[in-house]
Order: sequence, then C-alpha cells, then structure tokens
Amino acid sequence: MTEPQHATPPAPAPARVAILGAGPVGLDAALAAADAGWPFTIYESGPRVAAHVRQWQHVRLFTPWSMNVSERMATHLHAAGYSPPDNSDRVPTGAEFIEELLDPLAALPQVASNLVCGTRVLGVGREGLLKHEEIGTPSRAARPFRILLRTADGVTTTTSASLVLDCTGTYATANAAGEAGLPAPGEKELGERIVRRLPDFAAERDAWAGRTILLVGAGYSAQTAARDLAALLPSARGTQVIWAVRSEKPTWGEAADDPLPERQALVDSAKRIASGHVAGVQVELGTAVDAFTEEGERILVRLRGVADRVVRVDRVLALTGFVPDNSLYRQLQVHECFATTAPMNLAAQLLGAAGEDCMQAPSYGVDALRSPEPNFFLLGAKSYGRNSEFLVRTGYAQVNQVVAAYDRSAGPR
Repeated sequence: MTEPQHATPPAPAPARVAILGAGPVGLDAALAAADAGWPFTIYESGPRVAAHVRQWQHVRLFTPWSMNVSERMATHLHAAGYSPPDNSDRVPTGAEFIEELLDPLAALPQVASNLVCGTRVLGVGREGLLKHEEIGTPSRAARPFRILLRTADGVTTTTSASLVLDCTGTYATANAAGEAGLPAPGEKELGERIVRRLPDFAAERDAWAGRTILLVGAGYSAQTAARDLAALLPSARGTQVIWAVRSEKPTWGEAADDPLPERQALVDSAKRIASGHVAGVQVELGTAVDAFTEEGERILVRLRGVADRVVRVDRVLALTGFVPDNSLYRQLQVHECFATTAPMNLAAQLLGAAGEDCMQAPSYGVDALRSPEPNFFLLGAKSYGRNSEFLVRTGYAQVNQVVAAYDRSAGPR
C-alpha cells in the first residue's frame, strides 16, 4: 500500500525580509511580503526602481502585457485606482514597461515606504559564522543574515534579515568578448571603449554613424543591434559593421512555430543579415576575438576562426550575454551548477529540459529554488544563471512558491 504524501509544513514566518533589486520580480516579491504581513526592505542600486530595465528601455519586449503583469500586481494597482494593461496583447517597450507598470508599483504606499534606492548590496553573510561553518545544521538557520551595503553617498553600513531574496538579475555583469569566455588580451585595458549594453542607435546616432563597428555575439541582444544598425546604414554614409559570430552554423535561438511574433521577427532579420543581403554588414561566422590593441582613435582587433584576420574599427559592441554576480553570496553555502552557475537543484531541471522553448517551461517548485543555505533564494533571471530562457512570469511564479513555503495562507497570486 502506498504511503500517503504529506505536504511540507510551512516554515516560520520571517522576522524581516531583505529583497535585493527592485526590478519586476523584486517589486512583486515586495507586494507578496506586504500581503503576508512580513516586515521587509527592498534595496535598489539605482536612483530609481528597475535600473537595469532603464538601460534597455528603448527595446521592445518579446512578450505581451498579459505575460508581464502578475495577478498580485494587478490586484494592488486596481485597489489603488490604477488600471494596469494586464489583459492586453500589446507588446511594450522597456520604457512602457517602466511607465505603465513598474513606476506605478513603486509608488504604492506599501512599496514606497519600504524602498531604499541608491543603495548597493555588496555582500551577504551569516552573523558570527563563516561559509564553511555549521554546514546543514539548525544553528546556521538560526543566525540572521548580515548584509553589507553601500549607500548613495558612498558610506558602507550593515543591516540584518532572516530571509533574503536576491532578485538582482544579471544585466550588470557582462560576459567577456574574448575566446573561451576569457577577456581577450587588451580587452580590460580598453575599459569603457568596449560597449556592453544595447545602444539606442537613434538617440546616439552621432556616436555610431560613419564608423566601422565590430559587433560581437549572436544572442537576441546582438541580433537586435544588428537589425538596428542595418536600419541605420542607408542614411549613415560610411558606416560599416563587422559581425563576429562564434558558431559556424548559428541557430539564432529560433523556436519552432514561435508563439512570440516579435521574437520570430528578430530571428528572421538575423538570418537575412547573415545571408549577406544587407550591404554594409559583413558577417563573420565561426569567428572569435583573439586580441585587442588600442591604436589612437581606432582599435585593432585580431579575429580568429574560419578566416584569421586583423581589422581596424572605431567602435566595439560586445553583446555576449550576462552572468549572475555570485560575489554577493560568496560567504553563503549556495550550491551552484558548475556549467550554468544557477542553483544546482534548478539547474538540473533546466538542463533536463534543454531544447524546450521557454514558453513551455513548467513551474519547478520551491524545492528547485532551495540551496544548502537556509532562507536564501535566488529569484528571477539570476536563478537561471547562464540560461537565457527566463521569462518574467517565471519570476512571479517563483515568488508565489517561496511565499507559500512560509505562509500556507498565501496561495497563488
């Protein structure tokens, strides 16, 4: 006879919650904490909420509003007399995402009164313990977290919490442009001359028009840059683009029968550009950056791959993806996947689903989010590590799962 399965009893309600990052998932977590009656503080490094989204606000999302507003967000905004576009099939830009959803959420009294902007979290540890001490013991869980902060005026201070939700994302930590994931010789010396964010070419036209540009990467950000640069070329005489793509046969992240038209349109544009049908864009497949050398106003780049050669360019745009900043929890017992840097339990689930489109991804549950460090969770894009298949609605589901693990009265919202 099969033994009955009993649900894991909820953990005690946290005495204080620290939410790191005030992007969409962090704001949803704040509302969840408010609903549960938990004292909480949200720490945001930027001067306003959603600092990372503001860096790509000129870009249109792939997903429509109906996939980007949680039920909890809609409930709170409606209660405040504001109607969010939660049932709309319209696909917003990052700017619209901020203006129509994230800023109104940040203005809600229950969020605004607990929001600290301009404060960067430098690290999280356990009071009175080091990383290797009290492994898997109740004594470790009983100690509060010690959180090191740097305020907007440069002062460092500390605070404490009993539950930490790291929703800081990955956009602040770019991958290197060089071969094998390592900085190419000369890369660090160039510093900010290598651009690692997706530019607004219309607003920054003078900085890009008439230049020879090296674009590195093949993901959706690089594809967006290639598409936008191709649109700039007809009206910007003298502009040339060299697009270095590591794979000889890139798939461009194409999904079969893609349910997201914006994503499919981007992939189609990348395939058209790679086919050589756009004058002024030279696509170098099977090519990696071997070295950079600064030559006055120009940059000499040694490319290695199918055809080794040296090019001289005016601008370098390296859009090679982003990785989590694990320095925040280096003193915690977080079990990371060696390949993806995601928490091991979740990483195993994601690797098992490799090849499936993110639209089909199931909810993996709170146990997939747990690590050996009790009461510490990575949520949002950061929880996926190097896996780029994360959707914002997945982050909202993660918030539900964590809250339910501490408060059984907090059903899905």
